[in-house]
Amino acid sequence: MSLFHFSILFFVLGLGSPAFNSGFVIGREYPHRKLADASCPLDFDALRNLIRGSKPPDLPDVYSKCQYVLQGLRLVESLYIKTSGFFLPPLNASDSCWVSYQSLINELVIPNFDIRSSCGFQTNWISEGCMNITTRSQFESIVNDSSLQTVRHSCNQSLNGSLCATCTTSLSNLQAAYLRGPQVGNVSSCTGYPSIYAAGIVNGYGPTDMGTAMCLFSLDFSSSASSSKGHTTLIYGVTIGGGVGLLGLVVGFWFLWKWHKKRRRKRKRKMVAKFGQASSVSGLESISGSTTLIKFTFEQIKLATRNFSWDNIIGKGGYGNVYKGILEDGSEVALKRFKNCSAAGDADFTHEVEVIASVRHVNLVALRGYCTATTPYEGHQRIIVCDLMRNGSLHDHLFGSSDKKLSWPVRQKIALGTARGLAYLHYGAQPAIIHRDIKASNILLDEKFEAKVADFGLAKFAPEGMTHMSTRVAGTLGYVAPEYALYGQLTERSDVYSYGVVLLELLSGKKALVSTKDGQNSLVADWAWSLVIKGRPLDVIEDGMPEMGAKEVMEKYVQVAVLSSHPQLSNRPTMDQIVKILETDIPVPPIPERPIPLVAEISEIERSASSSGSG
Repeated sequence: MSLFHFSILFFVLGLGSPAFNSGFVIGREYPHRKLADASCPLDFDALRNLIRGSKPPDLPDVYSKCQYVLQGLRLVESLYIKTSGFFLPPLNASDSCWVSYQSLINELVIPNFDIRSSCGFQTNWISEGCMNITTRSQFESIVNDSSLQTVRHSCNQSLNGSLCATCTTSLSNLQAAYLRGPQVGNVSSCTGYPSIYAAGIVNGYGPTDMGTAMCLFSLDFSSSASSSKGHTTLIYGVTIGGGVGLLGLVVGFWFLWKWHKKRRRKRKRKMVAKFGQASSVSGLESISGSTTLIKFTFEQIKLATRNFSWDNIIGKGGYGNVYKGILEDGSEVALKRFKNCSAAGDADFTHEVEVIASVRHVNLVALRGYCTATTPYEGHQRIIVCDLMRNGSLHDHLFGSSDKKLSWPVRQKIALGTARGLAYLHYGAQPAIIHRDIKASNILLDEKFEAKVADFGLAKFAPEGMTHMSTRVAGTLGYVAPEYALYGQLTERSDVYSYGVVLLELLSGKKALVSTKDGQNSLVADWAWSLVIKGRPLDVIEDGMPEMGAKEVMEKYVQVAVLSSHPQLSNRPTMDQIVKILETDIPVPPIPERPIPLVAEISEIERSASSSGSG
């Protein structure tokens, strides 16, 4: 994992602490730095008192423990800037700060948990940060006065509910506009500075206020003796319920997922080296024992793809390549070949095969069979064989090289078919399945432009009666639901959010992430919502679309897309409800409020998106 990814990771967890760099940056001294080792100037006693008066945190694994450690550290650093005007402690106090914090953690939170070694922190990281910014005055000198005024207006209040949303949105937009320069790879990040500044300088209640700690640092210091489940729900409901139109969070958690995916692969390799391949073999054998799928030989696969000819590649992804192939009976198929295969990765392969094999629906990709082989030259080969979709993916038609735009009837058909496929996964499959990676490239189209939901590599079975699952973040940048990105709280409505983003792409021709001319970014969901609340839903529809539909129908689809991609989970409909609304005359429920994007004016986003190929 790169140092850049580390710093992005800790911001998104609400943990990236800007207070790490006030003493020394790349060999540069600051007035409050002494030559000799210094005692730590951070006030950990304030955090100690908060923890003592609150219920114990639920920290089931190392990931959760490191997250909690960094959240608390960020709060302490906001106290430091409030009293000293510095974001970061001096470099010569780095070790003493870690020692002080280690003592607190051992005493009140996690006995015998070594912060630095367990979480991979380097000692100097606590004093190194972003863009050589070490003081409050330096921070304020690079931020436009109007942006600072917006932050003061939105964050100097009790940060509960929707008020939290207003504050965090303004902070995210400030970061995206002004803090995009280089940073030292450490536990601080440029994206964390605004929250530290807001809690320590702007908010009159201060960082130790329960609402401020919850909103800006995701820390629950309530004293009730509720269960750990209640603890999770409280953070989840209050912070996310406040609204998260926060592009920075989505970006950061995408890097977080990449990091954890890499770590998981390393652990699997170690397990195989230590215990052998028995468990993997057992997993592969379970496929043939639980399905009626065809098990193709590797020679059959090579023959079908002309020995994996480059000319036969029809798709690429992080998993590997997809090839077009012709079987011996003359039927055309698509073959997904997993790269970098090993016995340690067979659990993932087995999972995807079993998920696809367990479902049958006209709007889901059908699995023909699979291939598992190990040869002296090719090594481990893991391949799944599906029906070939002659019209490629939705992404190809919206953002590919073709100048021919999809007509309204075709888009309407794709939207409804995708909704039906997802509704089946959520309510027709037993147990229910959460896809976790709905995006335009995973919506395939057959010769009649019937939508087929594909790629179940990240899918999760949802046990009956479970309201949500806590799991590692997975998915694709721009499509991940805010509550899932922030806290790993996965529900069927996480898929609903992703569907809403895809539907907006389908209707507007714009990508999930909209770039502006000045390099800033916005979510297409924020852009579309801003148009809808201004009474301009038809402005979301892509210009030049052939065979336009009835205005009231197109408006209805836009409203469904905006409602589905609402940042607050409780405001999204279920996929079952979406299908009924699209198929019948049932009206769309009123669109609830959400934070207005402040990154750029709507007209600027529209012009820039169009010129950059997003529209």
